[in-house]
Amino acid sequence: MQAKNPTACVLVIGNEVLSGRTQDANIRFLATKLGDLGIPLREVRVIPDIAETIIATVNEVRAKFNYVFTTGGIGPTHDDITSECIAAAFGVPWEPHPVAWARMEKAYKPGDFNAARQRMGTMPRGAKLIDNAMSVAPGFQMENVYVMAGVPRVMQSMFEWLAPHLEGGQKIEQRAVHALGLPEGVIADGLTAIQNRYPDIDLGSYPFYRPTGNGVALVAKGTSAAEAEAVIAEVTELIRSLGRTPIQGEAPE
Repeated sequence: MQAKNPTACVLVIGNEVLSGRTQDANIRFLATKLGDLGIPLREVRVIPDIAETIIATVNEVRAKFNYVFTTGGIGPTHDDITSECIAAAFGVPWEPHPVAWARMEKAYKPGDFNAARQRMGTMPRGAKLIDNAMSVAPGFQMENVYVMAGVPRVMQSMFEWLAPHLEGGQKIEQRAVHALGLPEGVIADGLTAIQNRYPDIDLGSYPFYRPTGNGVALVAKGTSAAEAEAVIAEVTELIRSLGRTPIQGEAPE
């Protein structure tokens, strides 16, 4: 990828993901949307609801990447500790956010804005709100760290609000071709040669195993549509030279 494109990291925060109870549904959405904005996703980490881990990880990745997006841990229960951990990571107080608190207090009936719900209106000092159309409780931004909900529909709504405010680079272009009955070991040497000719393109090989037939999908990603297409054209010819039939696009799921 070209250096001028900013980079991103996603932190998935929650014991429920690490235990296997909840399957994360946000990574694919974020990777796709960020790629469209020209912000390639370079790293994803899944971490537990442990304050020391959250604080240390946030401080590590916010220094390494242009953007850090967190999902999970901003609800009303005792294990939703992301917000207060972000405050600790930035060394600022965790306190009622004047706008978020007033908005939430107004949204609930008298007496319903209890201590648990008040946690969702409590944020690091200086936080900027991330609104969404699904819930009155917002996410927030601290410098290059964007804190969002873990519930997919709410997170997606937050990101859609946030996206126009992000500064990206050139869109990440993607082209693909796949072939049935083609083992990776057969095509590996040819792919290496193609990759070496196009260092600015990420060429990936992804085997699949399905009742309809096994095979491999080859995906080229980069900021140049012309180069991505040139790579897939060469991969297509490589597949033909190995006696298989290339099929344009990703393999159906």
